[in-house]
Amino acid sequence: MHRRSGEPLDCYDPIVKAVLYRSYGEAKVLEIGTVEAPLPRRTEVLVRVAAAALNPKDILTRKGKFKLFTGRRFPMVPGLDIAGEVIAKGSAVATYDIGQRVHGMLNGWRGGGCAEQAVAGESELAPIPTEMSVVQAAALPLAGMTALQALRDLLRVKEGERVCINGASGGVGTLAVQIAKLLGAQVVAVCSGRNAALVAGLGADEVVDYTHTDVTRSGPYDAFFDVFGNCPPARVSRALPSGRHCTTVPSPGAILRELQGRLLGRPRRMVIVRGNGADLRQLDQWYAARGLDIVVDRVLPFSQAAEAHRYLETKRARGKVVLVPDPLFDHQA
Repeated sequence: MHRRSGEPLDCYDPIVKAVLYRSYGEAKVLEIGTVEAPLPRRTEVLVRVAAAALNPKDILTRKGKFKLFTGRRFPMVPGLDIAGEVIAKGSAVATYDIGQRVHGMLNGWRGGGCAEQAVAGESELAPIPTEMSVVQAAALPLAGMTALQALRDLLRVKEGERVCINGASGGVGTLAVQIAKLLGAQVVAVCSGRNAALVAGLGADEVVDYTHTDVTRSGPYDAFFDVFGNCPPARVSRALPSGRHCTTVPSPGAILRELQGRLLGRPRRMVIVRGNGADLRQLDQWYAARGLDIVVDRVLPFSQAAEAHRYLETKRARGKVVLVPDPLFDHQA
């Protein structure tokens, strides 16, 4: 992370601690180090990070799967989801005040959230609701907006429709079950038997244990959201007369289907989440109205980032994995 030119700051630490890696590779490349703190430009906000959530995109980026976009300028700091406090802002920022609690998803490829300070665009943030902890606030943005944009915008879920959520117990899945219900759908949730009670408690109308039941036998569905990425359209075609299928996993086939969807209007899509304050505020409103629970599997300090990455790679996390700066973690303990 390199220092950016920006407005003069009254409160600024030029060097901050961060989780970083100096080369692409397995989780062992992660370490704690120091980097130059970012400076906010005119429309950006500098946030003192209190929590940062992990996502599968962080794993793939660390492994170099997106090096075409991330390049080879090291060290890199992972993390796309942040929650914390505004400590400085650019001259054009009117929405937020110094000291205000905010959260959001950092757009782009290089991350930057797993550091003591991070910069975000004003439009990427939303105020943290009073009732929401900073851990929950970090866990919500990317996963919540992925589910919302997939279900509302790409699958166009309507009231009364039967929607299948495949991979219902992970970060995106636990939120997708609830958002589909909030959109008025009847939800069939697919997960392992060990997570059935969790998913049912989130409001699923029917829970399918994939270790015993073929998901295609629980159809027909009006829409199919493949969060886990192992049910391409061809596999579920008989159970999906409408063809309305969306995945989160960027395989070559999914990328091709997304291009066809955009150009030809076909209903098979791949969600490419884009962080924005309006969608995040909608999720926050649902949370404040007690219509949305945020499931957090575990909270670990920055110094255990490698362990957190390895756990997320098992694909057995129930909800989200969140990192917090070590002094804050010690205080919570």
